[in-house]
Amino acid sequence: MRTSLALVFAIAAAPWAMPAGAQSASPPQQAAPAKKAAPAKPAWTPPRLADGHLDFNGVWSNASIVPLERPQELEGKQFLTPEEKTAYEQKVFARSSRERPRPGGGVGTYNDFWWDADSKRAQNFRTSLIVDPPDGKVPPLTAEAQKRVQADRAYSREHPADGPEDRTLLERCILFPTTGPPMLPSFYNNSVFGPLTTNYEFVQTPEYLTIVIELNHDVRVIPLDGRPHPPSKIRQWLGDSRGHWEGNTLVVDTTNFTGVTKFKGADENLHLTERFTRIASDTLLYEFTMDDPTAFTKPWKGEIPMIAGDGPLFEHACNEGNYGLAGILGGARADERKALK
Repeated sequence: MRTSLALVFAIAAAPWAMPAGAQSASPPQQAAPAKKAAPAKPAWTPPRLADGHLDFNGVWSNASIVPLERPQELEGKQFLTPEEKTAYEQKVFARSSRERPRPGGGVGTYNDFWWDADSKRAQNFRTSLIVDPPDGKVPPLTAEAQKRVQADRAYSREHPADGPEDRTLLERCILFPTTGPPMLPSFYNNSVFGPLTTNYEFVQTPEYLTIVIELNHDVRVIPLDGRPHPPSKIRQWLGDSRGHWEGNTLVVDTTNFTGVTKFKGADENLHLTERFTRIASDTLLYEFTMDDPTAFTKPWKGEIPMIAGDGPLFEHACNEGNYGLAGILGGARADERKALK
């Protein structure tokens, strides 16, 4: 319609615009009217609570296929281009597909229907969740920590299933890496299963931040009122967390861990610092620093962008369906009876 009207106006104006005897010539080209600049998008204004602090309330997911440590195939490369990221995602999902024929004697596992390849994920072009050291690797353990790890492994070889305490915290439904802290995606360890959507519901008031973790149905209650940590003799699976604000960033300081958690070789002296910053309407940046001088030769840092979700959260009833642990212990007792014959 705009082309037709322009042509009509040009023809109507031609006898007045051209000299006599030149009406048969092509009409002169008129300068196109300048395009109006597109209106600037209004700057995003982060929501705030009545006390003026940023509002984190809602459901957030850290679903990701970026591993905690940079894989060897990406050594020396901190970021992917958009094209490389697409190719890497396709490679990960092909590798983690459960639809391939399983090898002889294998019992298999859940097929692809149960995994979340279509998870909504925040944009992340990094090749590892670890951002410092720059090589994307957990720093080496101290000499003493290495001795502890070796001793633990030697004990596990000799006592794989004397009792439930000999199995991992995950197998016993006590603590998942997704629970943390630090709170990591399901794919953090380059799992061959691919990503699971791990949802976290943040319930925030001026006095507390409560984080409900869908997997493994756990809760972190973080006071924001400046109270001190309890005495060092009080130890907890998730440590003891205290939060305070630094501008628009909520900083959570966690100590008082147990010596049983042992995440990546850490011990009860772990001091974890987490930082939560809402950087967009649908993105929450989660940063963490692991500082444990009796376990690691230097502190290390990671970051994970979390994306807003719709919820709701569903109960992850781990213990109620934990037939695997009973099977492992039952199998060990059967082996013991067999050895006595």
